Amino acid sequence: MKYISKMLILLPLLLLFGSCSKDSSTQTEEPIVLSDEEILNLAQKDAFKYFWDYAETNSKLARERYHTDEPFVDEHLVTTGGSGFGLMTILVGIERGFVTRSEAVSRLNTALAFLESADRFHGAWPHWINGNNGDVVPFGTVDNGGDIVETSFLCQGLICIREYFKNGNAEEQALALKADNLWKGVDWNWYTKGENVMYWHWSPNYEWQLNFKLEGYNECLITYIMGAASPTHPIPSAAYHEGWARSGNIVSPGTSFNIPKVFNYNGTSTVGPMFWSHYSYLGLDPRGLTDQYANYWTLTQNHTKIMNAYCIANPLSWNGYSEDCWGLTASYSRNANGTTGYSAHQPNNDRGVISPTAALSSFPYTPEESMKALRFFYENEDWKDRLIGVAGPYDAFSPHHDWVTKRYLAIDQGTIAPMIENYRTGFLWNLFMQAPEIQTGLQNLGFASAQHGF
Repeated sequence: MKYISKMLILLPLLLLFGSCSKDSSTQTEEPIVLSDEEILNLAQKDAFKYFWDYAETNSKLARERYHTDEPFVDEHLVTTGGSGFGLMTILVGIERGFVTRSEAVSRLNTALAFLESADRFHGAWPHWINGNNGDVVPFGTVDNGGDIVETSFLCQGLICIREYFKNGNAEEQALALKADNLWKGVDWNWYTKGENVMYWHWSPNYEWQLNFKLEGYNECLITYIMGAASPTHPIPSAAYHEGWARSGNIVSPGTSFNIPKVFNYNGTSTVGPMFWSHYSYLGLDPRGLTDQYANYWTLTQNHTKIMNAYCIANPLSWNGYSEDCWGLTASYSRNANGTTGYSAHQPNNDRGVISPTAALSSFPYTPEESMKALRFFYENEDWKDRLIGVAGPYDAFSPHHDWVTKRYLAIDQGTIAPMIENYRTGFLWNLFMQAPEIQTGLQNLGFASAQHGF
């Protein structure tokens, strides 16, 4: 009887407990929605990891590539231009608190000491360097010497390093001096071959055999800026006007999606891949920047707006393109047989492949459109778990083919954190544009900057 009485007392409690247990097991947690500031921080921190956690182990410079499923591939292959982007990414990392200032100085000292001893060709570094010993790694049979374009991307970073640390403690000032000496050692004028144009390559074995003139418009504007700014080996201003600007023929009256193109983009009747509005502008500030040929803010912003409009219009009817999923640039690509290749994606070479860096590195130009893409990459239920890896979004994916490559490239990851930071604070733009020789070089070429007062 006592047992039955006890059960009658406990039964309501057991029923209540069972009911609570059932409710708790069926409840679903509300998804955490990051604020704009939080998701921008996350994107920058993820991109930073490529240059900090996955740097080449000896030189501490940027690996050309990182394959998450094959990390041994090219593990000691250093990329010169990507390393320049990496230097700037590390500065962003200091500002955002991803690493301490002293940790960064130690890392940067190692990197710059490596550059001091690496192979150089009339001051220019090669496209690729062996991270173990500093030897040139040929980019092609006859491309085994200096690459003045990759060198200009690196020197853009060296200028920012110098400006950031020049008023610091003794160790920081020594680092700034090292960066200054490195960039001043480049013989920019050698790469004109005595003509009013710059040439991309020189080889000690094959000399000027590649014969690749730097003529606009593509990603090489910064090469002429650095050449004009050099206090040691400057190029003549005529090289910019006759070579790069094609004696004025760089200017285009054309439009795309009713948006002025401003310039003729090499090899296309529309616009080129998005990296043409990124690589030169990590340090070079296009806001209020003008010369006789263009307003560079209009140029870069219009480039991005055209690319965004193209992806939304989606003339080839790829599945998945939208106002949230857009951006074409040079990156890994999907070959016709489903394997991974490489291609410079753009409107006249659209393979149904989206490269996340294209939209993320365009934040200064199209913040609303780029934020939609950022949230798609990180929050879309169908893609986020497949697309986000150890260093942020993987290099490329195709919704149409349900394809993702789990690989990263330094030149793509390297523009994300700097350009997002330029959107947020103008940090790297302000560092680079305050350099006195940069201002002098720009003015010698006929540039003016309303943003920076010259």
